[in-house]
Amino acid sequence: MNYAVLIPMIVFLILIFFIGYWSSRKLASSSNFISDYFLGGRELGGFVLAMTMVATYGSASSFLGGPGTAYTMGFGWVLLAMTQVVTGYFVLMILGKKFAIMARRYGAVTMIDFLKARYNSKAVVLLSALSIIIFLFSAMAAQWIGGARLIESLTGLSYNSALFLFAVSVLVYVTIGGFRAVALTDAVQGAVMLVGTAILLIAVIITGGGIPTIVQDLINENPNLVTPYGAEGDLSAAYVSSFWILVGVGVVGLPQIAVRAMSYKNSRSMHRALIIGTLVTGIIMLNMHLIGVFARPILPGIDVGDKVIPLIALETLPPWLAGIVLAAPMAAIMSTVDSLLLIVSSSIVRDVYLNYIKPEAELKTIKRISFGVTAMLGIGVFLLALDPPDLLIFLNLFAFGGLEAAFVWPIVLGLYWKWGNKYGAIASMVTGIGTYVALHFYNQAYGNLFGVHTVTFPVLLSLVAFIAFSLLIGRKAYDYSV
Repeated sequence: MNYAVLIPMIVFLILIFFIGYWSSRKLASSSNFISDYFLGGRELGGFVLAMTMVATYGSASSFLGGPGTAYTMGFGWVLLAMTQVVTGYFVLMILGKKFAIMARRYGAVTMIDFLKARYNSKAVVLLSALSIIIFLFSAMAAQWIGGARLIESLTGLSYNSALFLFAVSVLVYVTIGGFRAVALTDAVQGAVMLVGTAILLIAVIITGGGIPTIVQDLINENPNLVTPYGAEGDLSAAYVSSFWILVGVGVVGLPQIAVRAMSYKNSRSMHRALIIGTLVTGIIMLNMHLIGVFARPILPGIDVGDKVIPLIALETLPPWLAGIVLAAPMAAIMSTVDSLLLIVSSSIVRDVYLNYIKPEAELKTIKRISFGVTAMLGIGVFLLALDPPDLLIFLNLFAFGGLEAAFVWPIVLGLYWKWGNKYGAIASMVTGIGTYVALHFYNQAYGNLFGVHTVTFPVLLSLVAFIAFSLLIGRKAYDYSV
């Protein structure tokens, strides 16, 4: 066990626990538990908003799975990954002021709160909650697996022991601290990610003998590694361009991202977050995926791609610095896990329990159930993560695609199209989810239909369904002034 690596990691975790404890003290004195626990009281400034979006979006797939896939596929995956640079900018531009204004008007604390108020439909609420629970379970499992593999690589512990250690660490501070702990720790974690990725990229380039030498080594091994088409030539132009729907346009429909567009303090904070978030996302994504490709000549033959980052850090950096740098992927994983836990927890507590089971529940009961549901969800995901796949990025992207197919049009057209109604929203969600799951299994068996990413057709078909059913059934213009 490498204690020189572990000590900086432990110091980082202690800092995170301290922030969670401070947040729980502030939460205890809150007069509005629901808003504070799930939205941080809508008090996020520009820097914190940008960092919490970056840290939440930059997950285990960005810091472990993405570089691992880049290690396997070469520069083609780096090109594909860079389509994510404008994601935060795009989300805040589309949702931005209008989403926040309407959310405040409705008193919405969750994305489903907004959908409930906009469409006034129990079916929309229950479909939304079910989609979040199913698909975010997959996303959370990916993060749990990433955290466990990181700890496994650093400590030599078994995968199951590392998974248990990671799960306990996250559950303690998320359960007690709520969204405020998540947002504040995300600000710390985002800064750690930015610095850590820069240090590691420099170290990898130096160890590899410089970029020209590394590129030549890649060409000598397989010339396809330095082309846009991947090591096996299977990254077609159609797939790469359609992938932007998944990591660009469709991100508007991710509940964990959308909820952040409700939580900023004022317009100035949002505008600042647009700039900071775009720059930080671009730097982190480019650095991490380049590290994955550049690691291949230095450490050939890594069998599990998700271990590339911890192994290359241990290879190229002094142990104490490796511990600090590896706090970056740990930060990314923890920040995404905490956000996803709260999204699923709020779906169950706020959107199902308080809406349809016990609307008159007392604050004490709400607190107890919120803490309990968050803890139980974590335990459930822990059990799901006991049997991990080889590359967790594909588990994470499956969850992303399902959520986007379900939510992107009910959110966007609910904001901007007055003819959108509950029939269109229900049809869009059912069509999106149904076709996404069907195409996922079809593509696994026979290859991608027309060479495009799985999410492409469900997003297009759900748009058609939304417009058609809204116009054909119950056509009535929505009054946005209400």
